[in-house]
Amino acid sequence: MTDPRIQPSELDQLPDRDPEETAEWQASLDAVTKAAGPHRAAYLMRRTLERAEGAGLALPKLLETDYVNTIPTSAEPAIDGDEAMEARITAWNRWNAAAMVTRGSKYGVGGHIATFASAAWLYETGFNHFFHGKESQSSPGSGDQLYIQGHASPGIYARAFLDGRLNETQLDNFRQEAGGDGLPSYPHPRRLPWLWEFPTVSMGLGPLSAIYQARFNRYLTNRGIKDVSSSHVWAFLGDGEMDEPESTAALALAAREELDNLTFVINCNLQRLDGPVRANFKIVQELEAQFRGAGWNVVKSLWGNAWDELFALDTTGALVRRLREVPDAQVQTYQTRDAAYIRQDFFGSDPALVEMAKLLSDDKILECFHLSRGGHEPRKVYAAYKAALSHKGAPTVILAQTVKGFTLGEGFASKNANHQMKKLTTDEFKNMRDLLELPISDSQFVDGVVPYGHPGADSPEVRYLQERRAALGGPAPARRTHALAPLPAPADKAFAAFDKGSGSQSVATTMALVRLVKDLVRDKETGKRWVPIVPDEARTFGMESLFPSLGIYSPKGQTYEPVDRDQLMYYKEAKNGQILNEGITEAGSMADFIAASSSYATHGEAMIPFYIFYSMFGWQRTADQMWQLGDQLGRGFLIGATAGRTTLTGEGLQHADGHSPVIAATNPAALSYDPAFAYEIGAIVKEGLRRMYGEGAPGEDKDVFYYLTVYNEPMPQPAKPAGVDEGIVKGLYRFNTAETAGLSPAANAARIQLLGSGTAIHWVLAAQKMLAEEWGVAADVWSATSWTELRRDALEADAALLRGEERVPYVRQALQGAEGPVLAVSDYMRQVPDQIAQWVEQDYSSLGADGFGLSDTRDAARRHFGVDAESIVVAALARLASRGEVPAAAVKEARAKYGL
Repeated sequence: MTDPRIQPSELDQLPDRDPEETAEWQASLDAVTKAAGPHRAAYLMRRTLERAEGAGLALPKLLETDYVNTIPTSAEPAIDGDEAMEARITAWNRWNAAAMVTRGSKYGVGGHIATFASAAWLYETGFNHFFHGKESQSSPGSGDQLYIQGHASPGIYARAFLDGRLNETQLDNFRQEAGGDGLPSYPHPRRLPWLWEFPTVSMGLGPLSAIYQARFNRYLTNRGIKDVSSSHVWAFLGDGEMDEPESTAALALAAREELDNLTFVINCNLQRLDGPVRANFKIVQELEAQFRGAGWNVVKSLWGNAWDELFALDTTGALVRRLREVPDAQVQTYQTRDAAYIRQDFFGSDPALVEMAKLLSDDKILECFHLSRGGHEPRKVYAAYKAALSHKGAPTVILAQTVKGFTLGEGFASKNANHQMKKLTTDEFKNMRDLLELPISDSQFVDGVVPYGHPGADSPEVRYLQERRAALGGPAPARRTHALAPLPAPADKAFAAFDKGSGSQSVATTMALVRLVKDLVRDKETGKRWVPIVPDEARTFGMESLFPSLGIYSPKGQTYEPVDRDQLMYYKEAKNGQILNEGITEAGSMADFIAASSSYATHGEAMIPFYIFYSMFGWQRTADQMWQLGDQLGRGFLIGATAGRTTLTGEGLQHADGHSPVIAATNPAALSYDPAFAYEIGAIVKEGLRRMYGEGAPGEDKDVFYYLTVYNEPMPQPAKPAGVDEGIVKGLYRFNTAETAGLSPAANAARIQLLGSGTAIHWVLAAQKMLAEEWGVAADVWSATSWTELRRDALEADAALLRGEERVPYVRQALQGAEGPVLAVSDYMRQVPDQIAQWVEQDYSSLGADGFGLSDTRDAARRHFGVDAESIVVAALARLASRGEVPAAAVKEARAKYGL
């Protein structure tokens, strides 16, 4: 009879050279299980697997280990420092973080106390021993990159106060920035650019960005731009934050590329914003399995030294089994209950645990369950950080268990509502003072206001703190704007390539842009600084010719023979490759872009990222990261290719972009352009390089990025008219008049001004001709390269008028004296051209592609949305008829003629 326990296995397919030996091993396992129990058998199996791994045998790893520390107490290294001194420093920082938020609560500005209270030692241990500053000898100008958990910012401000980088007035301006001297709520480089490097509080973006920052560090090193191999990236995250899909989206990339210059520190206080992270489960075990499965090194730091006695008493394994089965919400409950409850609920479930509990005092039980967590003991944290830095070949995640609201008292610790609790009472502060043993007297609480605490600028604590930071390369976190020389401007030849037009050759603006980039990356001075980024669509955009010349970045190089090796444009990967071809991940590509765009500050090396993507999958999908980019003061070029609602024949609703310029307009750092012609692209990119990387103008903001929409519709490219560069950059210029277009209108012909952007300019030009030849109407055509920049200029002009300054918006200046009404046309929703309506003195109307996209030919789609040349003609006649400048019957006649 077949043993029902034996199921079909994939091993049945493999040869067994000694079935008898195999059967003996299996019999031995059965014997141990029968004689000593399944837990003993499991222990022996794990020991065997551990030995096999140590011997280098290729075996799959277990995805989950027991709910105990990875590093035994006996293996912990001694802390290289004064532990008592560091405890005093941490106590001051805990106090001031809570005081700052509480003092600000009277203004209703909020703040978070509980997060830093739980994570204090995770940060303090790093600042005292591990985090290298910008003046680090091992990585000068770069140091380590710290992604601070947003809700922990009060603790970082408290430390900056202790070491003299912030004063009491600044702390009192926490979350009060309008006056110009306040502290931002979270890590916001744009708001506090000398301190913060990386914005992280949009949860999920910190871990994703940290992975790509670590990867970009390797990219810089492998390409020979700068050796930053000694820089380490530390990302501090919450266990609840790991639910964000971005948090774990790139774990495999980090393992695949062996990013051992990266450490995640996840503060596992088991609570998210409203309650437990995994009330009925165990978030630490879940995260361990997830990271191990992705190929990461996992270090768990769960229990403090007080637990050593309990584990020593656990001769049957009952304690470890119980720790594994108790859900997180119950662990949280133990934190708030007395010893009697814990004896009954935790220890009372197993006879062996009942006997163990008899050997433990109530004080010992409370010490273990209320106080002793791995994340609250500096030796445990120090050991975990040491282990992370010594591990090679894979990134490390540290899962540190803490208590949310630790040291803040019974009213805070482990309470579900503590994320929303913004202040402590005076009595709670006094209890906290006594617990932390701080020399703050009752008399310092004046009128119920909690005082800030500081041991003095020349105190042993401050001297120690500053000495530790000096040894590690200066203050951290810190952002440096390096005094970089402006990048030399590339030769004009590249930008002027299309100034003469393309003649009879049809060229899509996407192709024109790619050709420009090809020329710019060949520039001897700045070519190496371009970082082309594409999410697995390089062939769509005609970039495959860059593969063999620039190479696709891979830390492994090319370990295979490419299938297209005999072709001119073969797929070439290289360790020093310049192109970042990210696979199908717009989020990963944006994280690449952010790392490259701020390299001028992070590493003192200006890089020029050029990220080209399907326009529909840019702002719509990753607008949060683009906001992060603006906050991080990034610079570079975002290219929305295959743009527009009607240019993608057959692609349909989810591909047809009719709104990316609307979303881009909401980002103050984004300069958004919709160029119609190839020569406009050259002028815009040239201006962008000057503004972001060149000399710049006095008072001009360099910390911007450019968004250009380009199209896959091949059209003949006209020659560049004289004197239009200023208009291209500002957003509007007259491309031609009816007369210069050779249409010879009658002297008394009705006249209209047609404004078009992007690919719509071609329908406008066709309408211009039809209006003249079929209806006797003179139309002048304008190219609106940026509706958004026109609006921003107008808004600034309005603000200047309120200050008593005389200033006329550029759009009004440009259109001054233009006869007739203005009709604006775009391949986007009408909201895009309507941005300028209120500043146009003429009668203004617009056409656009509102609604959802659809699949059809370009002509059919344009007819559907009413933006084709015939629809423009009818709309123009309607505007003129309403003014009495053409007969009303002309409108009806035109509709019938064109089948509208």
